[in-house]
Parts: sequence; structure tokens; C-alpha cells
Amino acid sequence: MIKVKSSENDKPKDPLDNFFSPKSIAIVGASSKPRKIGNELVRNISRYKANGRIYPINPKSERILNLKCYPSITQVEDNIDLAIFVAKSSILPQLIEEAGSHGVKNAIIVSGGFKEMSDERGHFQDQVITNAKKHGMRIIGPNCIGVFDSKSKLDTFFYPDDRMVRPGAGGVSFITQSGTFGLTFLEWATNSKLGIRTLVSLGNRCDVNEVDIVRYLGRDPLTKVIALHLESFSDGRQLIEETKKVSLKKPILLLKTGRVEGSRAAMSHTGSMTGSYQVCKSILSNSGMIMVETFEELFDISKAIEKQPFPKGKNVTIVTNAAGPSVAASDLLHDLNLNMYEYNPETLKKLREMLPTYAVIGEYVDLTGSATSEDYEKTFQILLEDPNIDAILNFIVFLNPQLSPDVVEATASAQDHGRPIVTWATGGEFAQKLISKLEELGIPTYPTSERAVKAIQGLIRTSRSLR
Repeated sequence: MIKVKSSENDKPKDPLDNFFSPKSIAIVGASSKPRKIGNELVRNISRYKANGRIYPINPKSERILNLKCYPSITQVEDNIDLAIFVAKSSILPQLIEEAGSHGVKNAIIVSGGFKEMSDERGHFQDQVITNAKKHGMRIIGPNCIGVFDSKSKLDTFFYPDDRMVRPGAGGVSFITQSGTFGLTFLEWATNSKLGIRTLVSLGNRCDVNEVDIVRYLGRDPLTKVIALHLESFSDGRQLIEETKKVSLKKPILLLKTGRVEGSRAAMSHTGSMTGSYQVCKSILSNSGMIMVETFEELFDISKAIEKQPFPKGKNVTIVTNAAGPSVAASDLLHDLNLNMYEYNPETLKKLREMLPTYAVIGEYVDLTGSATSEDYEKTFQILLEDPNIDAILNFIVFLNPQLSPDVVEATASAQDHGRPIVTWATGGEFAQKLISKLEELGIPTYPTSERAVKAIQGLIRTSRSLR
């Protein structure tokens, strides 16, 4: 066995740092066969700039993707900051023991087949924990896809890049027990031009759990909002204590699934019991977290927080050329106890003087199907001169022939006033190109009235929680 000495300079500042920015990585269970998980992991991690210090481990191969392959992690003449395991659960305890004896302090276990399968398989997970603790090793997983970090470019996912495009850098960090929710969040982010800071797939949480990652991201200056999905709680009391502190600095959104008490589906997925959802909601009401009801809402509010400023109050107004969706939005705003702002006499006077006669000015501004880009621009200018308007809910039917594509720039220019603007828009190829441009310019855009209104509500709720 090769012994490797470590220097003080090699040690991370935080025990979890090497999960996000390791200088050397071993892939235990690497494969030379294309499209195998162990092969895709090596391919994706090879793009990570680790000064060439990437070590595939497989006793049956000499080279994998032009990298020297080692029969055992103990044969690597280097300090290993992070080991990633893709191997059968029955041999994982021994592999963890070897890695620990070699000085590895951080590991991600992608493999499944542990506690989520059966009590018998759970025995292997218990052995993994015992061996890891003996060596002071921290573990993410098992049964997970690991970590995506936009700053360091670490990507432990096994999804080919020709099937899954990764998003750009931003301020949203997502913690989830579900690998599928994780990759869905990233794909939606890519489509919405939403920047991601990091994503952590926790899986069975045999060691590192949501409390550890919330605490870590709470100290991360690049994380603007933490989105959290849990099927169960590792330690509800500790989570509440931690989120109370972190939520003073940055918002934390929580989606709790597995709401049916004792849900077999959740138990089989990550091998852990769920708790009563109503009890959870009651206990978490003072935790500082903002609870959401659906995955869409979790994503939509995260997107709004990343792209837009927080409103000072809850006075909302609507600008539209789409009557039906706007009426639905108005109903929902009232249902959610948000204020449909009543224009003051000065604002009303300006709207009536400066907008064409076909504009309907009532509870909100309906520019009708005759609207032009200039109409939108004038309306935004007038409304944003009113300091009592806190947020704008904007509706655009791009297909109307009078409306030119530069309505996108007119909408984006409204951001200069420092108040949030959220847009509803939908349609086919022509509309999707303009929606994509809106997203690129920082305007969060949603295909239904309900999602747009919930995004506005999320901004308002978050603004209150941070005061």
C-alpha cells in the first residue's frame, strides 16, 4: 500500500469543500465501455480542471478515455480529495475501507442497492458508515447523482452532454433527495436561461444531510437562494435551528414530498420514513423557510428571486394584451390577499392622456389586441413613476400582428426602476424565441397565469422574510 503524506496547504478550509472544488478525483468503478455509468462519469469529470489529477480505478483496465487506470485507489501516488464510487453495494464497505486507509476524506457514492432496497441491503450501508467514520470520511449518498458546481465546473453526473445540457453560472443552489428532480431542475434552468450556483443530490443521506449543506451554502457568497426538496428530515430540530440563521441572510425555499404519513413510495425511493405533512407545516412555520406546494413553484420562485429585485410591498399591477389570462391572474391575486393597486388620480390622468383610445384602463391596464410595443413602453414608464406600485405582472401575446418583437426590449427596460416585473407568455416557435430572449434579458417568464402570480407572491413572501 502506498502511503501519501499531506501538507497543510492540501487541506480544505471546510470539511465539505472537497465535494465542490477538489484538486484530485478518483472514480472507483470507472468503465472503458461507452454509455456505461462508470464511463460517462470519467468523461464528465475529465472536463473538470483538476490539473490532470483524475484517476480512474478499475483492475480490469489499463487506460480509460486516455487516462491511466489504477487497479486500486491504494495504488494512486497522490492525495485524493474526492472519491466517487460506482460499484455493487456488497463490495462498497471494503472499497470505502481502502479509500479511508489511503487518506480520502470525501466520497460520493453514486451506486444504489442499499437501504432503499431492503433491510438486508441496508446492512451494507451500515458497514459503509462504520468504515467511513473510522477514517473521518464524509459521504454524500449512496443512491445519488452527486454534485454540480458552476464555479469549479465539477460535474459528477453520469448523464451524457449530448442528452443533457448544463446551465450557466448563477445564484440558485438546489438541494434534493431526488436525482431525477435534480436533473429536471438543471434542464429547466438551461431552458429558462437561469444561472445555477450548485446542485447537491443527497440520495439516502447515510452521512452528509440537508443540514450540513444548508449550513455550507449559508456561508457561500455566490448562493443567492437555496431551494430545498426533501422527502423526509434527517434531523428536523437541527434543520430548523440552521435555517433560522441562514434565512436571515438569504431565502430558503422548501418543497416537502412524501406527504402521506409512512408513504411506501418515499420509503422505497431513499430508504427513509416520512412525517405528517400537516405537522411539518406547523413546526416549520417559524423556521425561516418558505414552504411551497409543487416542484414548479419551487423552480418558479427560485427563478424570480435570481432574476428580479425584491418588492417593497404587495401592491401589484397588471399590464396586458391578453384579456383571459389577465382576468384569471386578477382573481388569483385577490385569492392570495395581494393588493391589486388602485391607480391614484395622477397616474390615471397620465395613462388616459398618453395611451391610445383602445386601451382599457380600469383595475389594470389592458392594451387589448391592438397593442404596440410603444404602448407597452409608455405604460411601463407611467406606472413606474408611481412609487406605490411594488411589482408588475406583465402579459404578452406575441402573435398579434401590430406587436413588434422589440416589445421584449421595452419590457426589459422596465427593470431599470428596481422593481420586479414578471411576465406571462406562451406560444409556438415564434413566441418561444422571444420568450427565450426575455429570459436572457433577466425577465422571468411563465406559461400560465397561476405560475406567474405564484412567482410574484414568492417574491413578496421572500421580501417579508428577509426584513
